[in-house]
Amino acid sequence: MRRFEETGAYLKGHFRLTSGLHSPEFLQCAKVLQHPAIAEEFGNRLAEEMKKLAGIIQVVVAPAMGGLIIGHEVARALGVRFIFTERDAEAKMTLRRGFAFEPVERAVMIEDVITTGGSSVEVIELVKSLGASVVAAGSIIDRSGGKADLGVPRVALATLMATTYQPEACPLCAQGLPVVKPGSRPGR
Repeated sequence: MRRFEETGAYLKGHFRLTSGLHSPEFLQCAKVLQHPAIAEEFGNRLAEEMKKLAGIIQVVVAPAMGGLIIGHEVARALGVRFIFTERDAEAKMTLRRGFAFEPVERAVMIEDVITTGGSSVEVIELVKSLGASVVAAGSIIDRSGGKADLGVPRVALATLMATTYQPEACPLCAQGLPVVKPGSRPGR
């Protein structure tokens, strides 16, 4: 968290998260990961945790946009290849750009921030449907307080119990404060 505060990546206000929930705080990973030394530090730390959880790892997979930089750094630290998923025109997670998995390849899924785990689960299910196995998952931040269930062992560099609200019960909305969507997925 110190790195987020030092780089101005820990934001306070009224935010709409990718999950649709509202929150008075937001961790803008892109802002902290713009510093290559910090990205490398986080990647090395997550890679060590992945080795402990998963043993043999053959590929790192991450969702675009949030997981791109940290996923690449973890793959570099592990000395394995890195691929990423993207959303298609129907907002469904998919592989593009000729990416593929070898049968029974051992993958780890890396994400920047997990709140509900929805995007992470989409990536994990996609990888499994393509014949590889996801043996662990990791993120820089876990906003769920450890409650998000991805169906695989997982670790985060920092675990927070972030305050979130359903939009219809959001006290910030009730105060008339404008909501900001700072993440990488417009409209969600």
